[in-house]
Amino acid sequence: MKSIEYLVNKSEYDGNLIYMSESLDGFKVRPKKTLKYDGIKVSNLVLINPSFIDKVLKRKTKIKLEHYLKLIIDQMDEDDSDPTDLRNALNDLTRYKSIIKNNYSKYLEQKYIKLLLNKISIIEGELKSRILYYDNIYERNERLR
Repeated sequence: MKSIEYLVNKSEYDGNLIYMSESLDGFKVRPKKTLKYDGIKVSNLVLINPSFIDKVLKRKTKIKLEHYLKLIIDQMDEDDSDPTDLRNALNDLTRYKSIIKNNYSKYLEQKYIKLLLNKISIIEGELKSRILYYDNIYERNERLR
């Protein structure tokens, strides 16, 4: 099925839909929430305004980093945690770091990317230290048996 793309500019909108033959250059987003409108189904959005892209990406990265921090704090609160959850989080964080370097670097300032990567490396270090801690506890328990 051929994909049809439309652009509606609010200030110049006269009620007609405009067909765009070329794909738009911008940040592509898939909406998480689907609202039902008669005859309209949105599967992809292309953000064109650089300031809006900046705000959306900063919000996305902030939420994701808070998720990793919450995971670390939850693991610190538990005494008998499973290190596989931490390893999965570390793998996911490494994947997310590559997404930031490859995809988001086009849209965000280098200063913010550098700050974001520094935060990620701090979280990575904490995850690695927690994994080593739990591995040492596991080895010590195995030797005592």
